[in-house]
Amino acid sequence: MRTLPALLMICLLFLGCGKMENVVPRVPVNVKIVKTDPNYTSLNAIGGHAYVKGGVAGIVIYRQVDGSYVAYDRCSSYQPEKLCAITVDDTGFTATDPCSGSKFSLSDGSPVKAPATKYLRSYVVNTTQFEIFVSN
Repeated sequence: MRTLPALLMICLLFLGCGKMENVVPRVPVNVKIVKTDPNYTSLNAIGGHAYVKGGVAGIVIYRQVDGSYVAYDRCSSYQPEKLCAITVDDTGFTATDPCSGSKFSLSDGSPVKAPATKYLRSYVVNTTQFEIFVSN
């Protein structure tokens, strides 16, 4: 009779540990940039963006209309195993996955054009007067 609860626990363990597919992997991110660095002057303007190293396929930092910053992994959420890095469109409001043609809003990372259905992986952004910190 004691084997029944043990067997039940083992079954629950195996059923609860299913493999998650089509998810951008979680990797440690800890990036600091200086706002006055000439490489990041585009972030001084609303709608400006900059690419930085880190994440799975790089990180894009974007300055929103309200002046705040958001950061997303450049790895597309559509078939992330392909490691396709999104690029910001000329409009400055969306980014495109060159492998699938999916588009994402830079204001919240949401997919705005199929085939993507999942948001971009976002990171935490903290700012001071002179620096931008991106982490998870």
